[in-house]
Amino acid sequence: MSTITTVNPTTGKEIKSYDKMSEAQAFDVVEASHDAFLDWSQKTHEERAPFLKDIAAKLRENKEELARLMTDEVGKLLDDARQEVEICAAIFEYTAEQGPKALADEERTYGDGNRGIVTYQPIGVIYSVQPWNFPLYQPVRVLAAALMAGNGCVLKHASICTGSGLRLRELCEEAGLPKGLFGVVLIGHDVSDKIIAHDMVRGVTMTGSDKAGQHIGEKAASALKKSVLELGSNDAYLVLEDADIDLAVKTSVMGRLYNNGQTCVNAKRFIVTDKVYDRFVAAFVEQMDKIKVGDPSDDDTQLGPLSSVDQRDTIHDQLQDSVKNGAKILCGGKKPEGPGAFYPATVLGDVKPGMPAYDDEIFGPIAAVIRAKDDEDAMRIANDSRYGLGGGIFSQDEEKAVRLARKHFDTGMVRINSFGAADPNMPFGGVKNSGYGREHGGFGMHEFVNAKAVFLPPKAA
Repeated sequence: MSTITTVNPTTGKEIKSYDKMSEAQAFDVVEASHDAFLDWSQKTHEERAPFLKDIAAKLRENKEELARLMTDEVGKLLDDARQEVEICAAIFEYTAEQGPKALADEERTYGDGNRGIVTYQPIGVIYSVQPWNFPLYQPVRVLAAALMAGNGCVLKHASICTGSGLRLRELCEEAGLPKGLFGVVLIGHDVSDKIIAHDMVRGVTMTGSDKAGQHIGEKAASALKKSVLELGSNDAYLVLEDADIDLAVKTSVMGRLYNNGQTCVNAKRFIVTDKVYDRFVAAFVEQMDKIKVGDPSDDDTQLGPLSSVDQRDTIHDQLQDSVKNGAKILCGGKKPEGPGAFYPATVLGDVKPGMPAYDDEIFGPIAAVIRAKDDEDAMRIANDSRYGLGGGIFSQDEEKAVRLARKHFDTGMVRINSFGAADPNMPFGGVKNSGYGREHGGFGMHEFVNAKAVFLPPKAA
């Protein structure tokens, strides 16, 4: 039987090996989740909520262990990993508190005095395929919503953070979640496709690249199963003519380097109007060039390693392809020697269509700076992308920025004079090749439910 081996990207040393599951073993996990679902689905939302709160408490109780495990597996800055545990606990708490109201029955009327009830009922096992960049948060944002809705959940996590996925399952069960309701499968893509087609799987959700999302979406559609896809992006941040440049530079550095530059909603393309271009670029490059790269466990490290050497090589190839097509390296851009998957904070200038830095997602600490003639041109360039997940606008005219965000920015999320990843109370998701469906903000709890209509006659006189 083949194995999965996790490797510390900071040291290059192996952490642990795991046996992959056979198809039969993986199906056993699915069937166990379904068996547990049959009882779980009969509980009320109010009865499920305490389980989620207990999981939140258990995560906080084990915060340091979980944070260090994530840092070891994917190179995440240790303090960022601690914050990830905290947001996961907050997601469980938010879902426990808001779920009963969000999923409550709705009374309606129709016709001539007829009555109706819309009731949101669970559908079964949700198959969750998740990436490595947030080893805890990615599975949790699916799991919390699935559990509150009354569903079971089976996770296929990225192989490089296998330990994090397994530990999450253990802690959920230690917190009292019925055994088997949340399962983890250690499998390859061939078995994964068969799980999508499994009769007991009723929905599929996946976070990853648009190419992988197309494959998952096709497999789910061919099995007539609903899917939610949260895919990659090349998020544009606009620096308009009236922007506060100091704020824009500070925020842009944080937005590009958050999570070592490996987040779907990282700020990636910086579209700067001609009026402020030179000021912004000079200050931005200066700040990026000062970023300290090092051990993610050290308090003074600002940028840790990428998740793997392969990932580091991938982004370096994208940089070289962009340079061959005319981009200029303004700082960084050189692979350091020695162990680990390190890469410096990098800025590319003169970025134009036809380059990976313009057209594609670079999942690492490489920023692309693009000159725009004016505010209108900046908005046009921002939307000149196959992606549409998030983006941002720097402007001291908040009313104008909101108008652009509401009416013109072709994305699922827009930040005004700020950067952030996700919040439990706001919807998260995109358009175009960035996928479909929403998580968080109560929307995720409605993605995998049966909105069942119950028709009643008029009340007797």
